[in-house]
Amino acid sequence: MTTPKQNPMAWKYCGDQIKRWREQAGVTREQLCQAASYDYESVRSMEAGRRKPSFKLLTVADELCDARGMLLAATDFLKPEKFSSYSRGYTEAEREAIAFHAYSALLIPGLLQTEEYARETISNSYPPLDDETVSARVSGRLQRQERLRKSPTVLHGFVIHEAALRATVGDTGLMKRQLNHLLETGELRNVSIQVLPLGRAAYAALNGPMILLETPDHEQLAYVEGQHTGILYSDPERVNLLAQRHGMIRTQALSIEESRVFIRRTAEEL
Repeated sequence: MTTPKQNPMAWKYCGDQIKRWREQAGVTREQLCQAASYDYESVRSMEAGRRKPSFKLLTVADELCDARGMLLAATDFLKPEKFSSYSRGYTEAEREAIAFHAYSALLIPGLLQTEEYARETISNSYPPLDDETVSARVSGRLQRQERLRKSPTVLHGFVIHEAALRATVGDTGLMKRQLNHLLETGELRNVSIQVLPLGRAAYAALNGPMILLETPDHEQLAYVEGQHTGILYSDPERVNLLAQRHGMIRTQALSIEESRVFIRRTAEEL
């Protein structure tokens, strides 16, 4: 499954509404182009849904066609999604989970990222995202993090491979602040952070990251994410397999206190 850059159905619907209101009001496309200071092909593309209708065009069309706010109401539906399409099922499950355990191989887990770390990784996505989408994705990630403090009875356990601590995202200053943020967040009584050192041969860890969740109904779920793909499993056999692998990874990771020392030392080395 691939992730669309935007929501084309919203574009098509809003563009069609602009066209319908314009024709009903007897306004030509040329007149709308002149009033909005757009060239003909740009407006034509927006009306056809090939290009996202801009706030400026909606504003001008609403006034020119006497739509009385009906066209401007489309603005909310054109805002970029805060989460990629393949991860939305997971983010909904994460929001309701009563237990959370994750293993991260190459990146700091999203729930533990600083804003600048999140922005650096999201803004360097490929294909590139527009600035509005980057801001929405960063905002969505930070909103997810609020759960760590607002739900103190929900245990969040993290195992992070040393590679994620060593991989420089941005610059050394950013990484130093990120590692110190891990130490700070690890002080929360419902958060445990363990490090899996490079020198420990945890072969199960080489298969990639995973997340285990328990729902309020005590259903066990597992989420596995790859290159622009994500699968949320509920099948007991598959979830049990991933839970066993995660358990093996945890046993080979450093203890919570040893991990704090390791993270602190790594930060000091930067």
